Amino acid sequence: MSAADQDLSVSVIIPAYNEADRIASTVTAAHQLPGVREVVVVDDGSSDATGDAAARMGARVVSLTRNRGKARAMEAGAEAAAFPLLLFLDADLGDTAREAAVLIPPVQAGEADMTIAVFPTIPGRGGGMGLVVRLSRWGVQRLTGRRLDAPLSGQRCLRRGVLETARPLASGFGVETALDIDALRAGWVVREILTRMDHRVTGNDLRARLHRARQLRDVARALLSRLLHRPRTRPGHSSVSRAS
Repeated sequence: MSAADQDLSVSVIIPAYNEADRIASTVTAAHQLPGVREVVVVDDGSSDATGDAAARMGARVVSLTRNRGKARAMEAGAEAAAFPLLLFLDADLGDTAREAAVLIPPVQAGEADMTIAVFPTIPGRGGGMGLVVRLSRWGVQRLTGRRLDAPLSGQRCLRRGVLETARPLASGFGVETALDIDALRAGWVVREILTRMDHRVTGNDLRARLHRARQLRDVARALLSRLLHRPRTRPGHSSVSRAS
């Protein structure tokens, strides 16, 4: 493989917690994406067979001894990954992970530094995350001037330097919101792309409501943290003029 080809190679990173029922199909689809040279699954202290199921499908598994949360799993995956382009995917995408193919070419071509997947709107199917999404969207626009349709999307392809700009990553469910803000304020080019991905939708029972309450808390914390700290810039760049 030439140096030029190496620069376009992709490591897929899949943080996973108790996803034994879907991880195999997600990994299989990820292996088929263009430019992908490896699939790294970070088993975030699962109590089921997530790691074993991923390994059987050819993923390289990084096992955390206890549940550390998505941000730490993302960092562990990035540290283990061998290639300069990183594609983060949620573990429960299943076969629809193949739709991530549209996220890769703009980054490989230098048209974007980070692409974010926008999921289709399905009438009558809601996950109850409206308030969390609105808070995240408002915060990103307030701090960067950019309105994002899918600020909480976990499906994103990015240059390794974009992730380094945002480290240490915000904890909990605020990780994507903080990454959006850090990338845009540092001047990286961010592009949203409509996909046909699908994953498990949060219900509306008590457990789901508590889950959304934690999401709301974590997004609020991420926004407050970014409000109180000076934005970072990437090397050789001092404005956000290229972010689009």
